[in-house]
Amino acid sequence: MLFIGIDLAWAPHNPSGAAIIRGDAHAGELADVALLGDLDEIAAYVASAAPAGTPALVAVDAPLWVPNASGRRPAEAELGAVFARYQAGAHPANRGLPAFRQGVRGELLVERMARLGFAHRCSVAPGAPVRQVLEVYPHAAMVALFGLARTLKYKAKPRRSRDTRLAAWAAYQRHLAGLAGFDPPLRGVAAFAGQDVAALRGRRLKGYEDQADAVMCAYIALYAFRWGAARCRCFGSMESGYIYTPVPLS
Repeated sequence: MLFIGIDLAWAPHNPSGAAIIRGDAHAGELADVALLGDLDEIAAYVASAAPAGTPALVAVDAPLWVPNASGRRPAEAELGAVFARYQAGAHPANRGLPAFRQGVRGELLVERMARLGFAHRCSVAPGAPVRQVLEVYPHAAMVALFGLARTLKYKAKPRRSRDTRLAAWAAYQRHLAGLAGFDPPLRGVAAFAGQDVAALRGRRLKGYEDQADAVMCAYIALYAFRWGAARCRCFGSMESGYIYTPVPLS
């Protein structure tokens, strides 16, 4: 079984991170990380890794269905009720956003995945091989999986210092490496998590960020395949848009 993570850029001119985990419900091995370009390149990457008949769960960090013209989807409101206290609420998604005026990239990706035989569903049956695409949200997942009191501040934001970001990156990499001891464990991630982030700047740092978030997406897929609804939840619905994520155990 393959677990493919895509950190999908909302704007087509930005690269998207990708990661592949090979395994089953009991353990996974990080097999690849990449930076990809347009939707055709992303679809080709998935098709190459998971040709027809190969079971694969593709977890995408981006809205995959946005029916509302304005405001936010019920999924964002429902997720915020649980995760806002951790500063892990999701950005509102609606079709009026400038990034979506030429089309919602997640929806266009779902169309390409459908041509490859991937069904779009918002639930995961533990241990059942599928070809499925799923919307996920790494920030909420990190809070749930790593027991965080607040999200990690590793992304570039106004007035966020480089020292703050480097400290957050150290924590993020430590947590990524720690997935080797989780249930299910993720093996082979230590080398990727050992990157010297202080040596990266600009596009190189952003590229590593996209890949790291893609690794998280792939692990969410693996975790969902292990636990399903016992430890994960679909906020929202297929009709109104949804977000699937692990949830805190207490």
